[in-house]
Amino acid sequence: ISLSASALLVAACYGFAGGGLPPGVSTVAVLPFDNLTAEPALTQQVNLAVREAVESRLGLRAAAESQADAVVKGTITRYEPDLPVAFTGGANVSGQQSQNNVDVTRRLVQLSVNVEIRDQKNDRVLWQRQGLILEGDYAPGAETDGRRKGLERLTVNIVEGAQSQW
Repeated sequence: ISLSASALLVAACYGFAGGGLPPGVSTVAVLPFDNLTAEPALTQQVNLAVREAVESRLGLRAAAESQADAVVKGTITRYEPDLPVAFTGGANVSGQQSQNNVDVTRRLVQLSVNVEIRDQKNDRVLWQRQGLILEGDYAPGAETDGRRKGLERLTVNIVEGAQSQW
């Protein structure tokens, strides 16, 4: 048996649909995440990342909430955009360390989210994480790079989490 035929046979035996979700789950509605932070742009950015995770990476088709096999919902509970994580420092004229000569060379974006994927037909939670912390480091002045990295980690967590349940 060829490798691709073997993979097909395994998939057929286990009846996986939607990239590792149970049989019968092939459509999804991603509801807007509640945003408890002061950063309004996060709502759209998190929703786009989650939609990409469940549609592109888990292979589910988008559907209206009333028609979807599964619903993804969540809450953005915390956003810290500017945590210093790497420093360089120099000595002052007398050779002593000086607070005035410390430069931050790397910063960190940190998001905390709650996420749930629910099977609507069977009214059960397929995957859930509370207080999922996502981080992305960046060079000073490039916060969007850090945010992008954090959102990529959200996508990976959702995909791996959903697949690990089955």
